Amino acid sequence: MSGDSVKRRQFLKLGAGSGAAMLAATVSGAVVAEESESSALKSHGPPSRAKQAFQVKEKAASEHLYQTLKLPRQRDNGDEARYRSERYYASFSKALPCNRFGEVDPSAFRKLQRAIDRGRSRDFNGIPLAPTAARTLANPQGAFKFEMAGLDGHATRINPSWRFRSAELAGEVGEVYWQALTRDVPFIDYDIDGMVANAVHDLNRFSKAPGPKRGGRVTPGTLFRGETPGDLKGPFISQFLLRDFNFGPAELVQRYEVPLAGVDFMIDKYNWLNVQRGGQPAESLQFDGTKRYIYNNRALGEYVHRDVSFQAYLNAALILLSLGPNAIDRGNPYRNEIQNQGAFTSLGGPFILDMVTKAANLSLTGAWFQKWKAHRFLRPEAFGGRIQFVMEGARDYEIHPDILNSEALAHTYNRSGTYFLPQAFTEGSPTHPSYPAGHATVAGACCTVLKAFFNEGFVMNNPVQANNTGNALIPYQGHTLRVGGELNKLANNISLGRDAAGVHYRQDGVQGLLGGEQQAIALLQDQSRTLYESNFGGFTLTKFDGRKIRIRKGRVRRA
Repeated sequence: MSGDSVKRRQFLKLGAGSGAAMLAATVSGAVVAEESESSALKSHGPPSRAKQAFQVKEKAASEHLYQTLKLPRQRDNGDEARYRSERYYASFSKALPCNRFGEVDPSAFRKLQRAIDRGRSRDFNGIPLAPTAARTLANPQGAFKFEMAGLDGHATRINPSWRFRSAELAGEVGEVYWQALTRDVPFIDYDIDGMVANAVHDLNRFSKAPGPKRGGRVTPGTLFRGETPGDLKGPFISQFLLRDFNFGPAELVQRYEVPLAGVDFMIDKYNWLNVQRGGQPAESLQFDGTKRYIYNNRALGEYVHRDVSFQAYLNAALILLSLGPNAIDRGNPYRNEIQNQGAFTSLGGPFILDMVTKAANLSLTGAWFQKWKAHRFLRPEAFGGRIQFVMEGARDYEIHPDILNSEALAHTYNRSGTYFLPQAFTEGSPTHPSYPAGHATVAGACCTVLKAFFNEGFVMNNPVQANNTGNALIPYQGHTLRVGGELNKLANNISLGRDAAGVHYRQDGVQGLLGGEQQAIALLQDQSRTLYESNFGGFTLTKFDGRKIRIRKGRVRRA
């Protein structure tokens, strides 16, 4: 057997071996517990080991403390104070009591503010919900959770969200409307579709056109794509959301249920207001009966509707682990330097999979701090309601004219008879604020971890894309697709897929990725202190802004 084959088998021993190791550790722990203290120390290590373990943790915590104390205060956009006397109409208030325009009861909103400012459980228990609410607020106390590893959620820093009245937000709202209008257009047909052409034309008229551009303009090839290296190369959907893979003994084909085309929700006043008040949706979601590859934004939106938080990245890790030793990061000493041992709990499969899942929930602590304590930004569906009532002359909000004059609103009215933002989910958004996106922070953290463990320059051979019905994969011929770019694309597919469903803006994804990246880097700093292999050169990865860094012995350096 060749050396490469041996290495590949070592990296792929993920299933039964992991379970056996866990069982052995449990049994060993039970035996030690029954031994005397002196016997346990003699058998399993001297007291100096315990001191070393403490010192590793103490040093990591001290470094995080030092870095956190130097941080500036997290800033918000000032809208909550600006619209205090106008029922906080630019702030998130879903499921709280509100009037017929979806404007929150000010006293209820102030109770939410007070609970978050004080951080006391009894204040949270006193936040009133709308009388018809069937949904509860999504874990505002999660904003105060501590972590034992990595960066504390309150130590993340992102830009303030766009102001409600800004041209930047108007452009992103326009983008979300066009994502709804083109939900059923296959990605492979963007170059020839008339509604996509309308979207491109209209978005280029905005004073702050959103997203990546070519020659300073939005094009069918840049429309709704991410802004990180690799996003504009190849098919719209990342290879990691298309390729079949093995989950232990199960062979998984990445075909998923897709909702019926042309069916959107919350486009009339009754259903919109019912959902704003946290009511049980009166509409129902139905599927077309055929599982398909992700081929349009309706399919992508439903994937990110029901996915497990770390699902796409755990799947990506399993795909990457199946590609052989050359897909492993070159800095991993078990790839070349250590020939008589295989990676496992250290730098191997179980370690990588654990890091991916660990990064997911860690990143959400930062997202929840930002969402609830810092920004409390309203969801796109609420912004759509603000547009509806301005367009019918019932209300006067500070909305930038770029969106009020957009062709997207005219097309929406022609299709729906109202200006509400068509939603892909019957319940609209979750009951937590929009900025940043939880899916995006998870994506940022998990993809950063994957870039640290795998060879970003590795070429993904035989690339594919979904056909225009999603019932088959066809070969892609064009740009060379590499792991790093496809991981960036994966992160943006998930983030912007939530926009395509109508529940987020682009800013939520862009800043969410950066927040998740911060927490993943801190987690990798901690883990780099724990590794025993003396010839480990550190984790090397390319950040979302294109800069390359190396993480070694707790330190982050430019690579």
